[in-house]
Amino acid sequence: MKFNKSTRLAAIFAPLEYVTAGVLAMGAAALANAEAPAPVTPQAAKTNADVVTVARDLSNPWAVAFLPGGRFLVTERSGRLRVVEPNGRLNAPVSGVPAVVFGGQGGLLDVVTDAQFERNRRIFFCYSEAAADGETGNSTALASAVLAPGEAALSDVRVIFSQRPKVQSGLHFGCRIAQARDGSIFLALGERSSRKEDAQKLDGYLGKVVRLQPDGAPASGNPTVAGALLGIWSWGHRNPQGAAIAPDGRLWIHEHGPQGGDEINVPQAGRNYGWPVVTYGENYGGGKIGEGLTEKEGMEPPLHYWVPSIAPSGMAFLTSDRYGADWTGSLFIGSLKFSRLHRLEVTDSRVVRDEYLLAGLGERIRDVRQGPDGWLYLLTDGPQGRLLRLTR
Repeated sequence: MKFNKSTRLAAIFAPLEYVTAGVLAMGAAALANAEAPAPVTPQAAKTNADVVTVARDLSNPWAVAFLPGGRFLVTERSGRLRVVEPNGRLNAPVSGVPAVVFGGQGGLLDVVTDAQFERNRRIFFCYSEAAADGETGNSTALASAVLAPGEAALSDVRVIFSQRPKVQSGLHFGCRIAQARDGSIFLALGERSSRKEDAQKLDGYLGKVVRLQPDGAPASGNPTVAGALLGIWSWGHRNPQGAAIAPDGRLWIHEHGPQGGDEINVPQAGRNYGWPVVTYGENYGGGKIGEGLTEKEGMEPPLHYWVPSIAPSGMAFLTSDRYGADWTGSLFIGSLKFSRLHRLEVTDSRVVRDEYLLAGLGERIRDVRQGPDGWLYLLTDGPQGRLLRLTR
């Protein structure tokens, strides 16, 4: 797969019906049961890049979505949803957000606007949800809501998916959302760390990618796997922190590995991505995980991996020509660990170049999105986080 100009235009002008599971599987045959390619060592970019601050003083912002008129919708992990004006002014928090479990890695996390937002004003967001009264634990929930006119409140708030089982943990919520061309919703879910073996079990949603209709029902075209809960698209995932629909319509995700072994995967229907049986990472403090396997029959290798880890977060394909033709088609991923932005060139489903930008930024990059204006926008994670526009 090479994201050349004709490929991008075909994707942009393609009919909106989604490629079904069978077609996706055929289109990704080259990825199935292949060996993982040798990792490409990240190199400092030779091209200058900088940022313009759009807004500041955001409290641990996690995700940014785009509203009409050049406004932004930003989640703050403590549970606040903020509308940011084009001039950077932060409006008062939007009311109607459900109670979130804020702590550890949990809180109010990803948010996207529906593809038909200008008609229905619907948004989707995911967050850490407490167990019901009398029960213990928490998990990732996905909700839909209508952003009321005036953008001060949510209405018609519905929890359309709740990960089970609930777990006593503040780790590995995953919680990245990507909407496919047919309107169905992909939700990438973490395995909650202490329950990593459950990523291989199909009677729960830990360490899974699920695919849902906008009302939360399992989407048509999902794989049928014996013993699997409805909605499961793929499994064997650790802690996905980025998700994006590629120009050809396929879902891409990346996920954190343990002390090495961060991965990029292109999840295919009914496929097993190996965690924790296969990994390029190792236990914290050293030592192999399980049998120390990096490949096993019936488990898909990553498209790309990093050793050492970069702690990836946020993910966007650049389809505009805002930054010049040589960047168009690149995949951009933030690094929490190194506080920089990675630009990956992908040819024939292989990463052939990995260069990093903004090495002197000094702030953890939590989210990366392409705006309707074709510019790339970044969120930095901290008590005084910023919304940035990338310049070149």
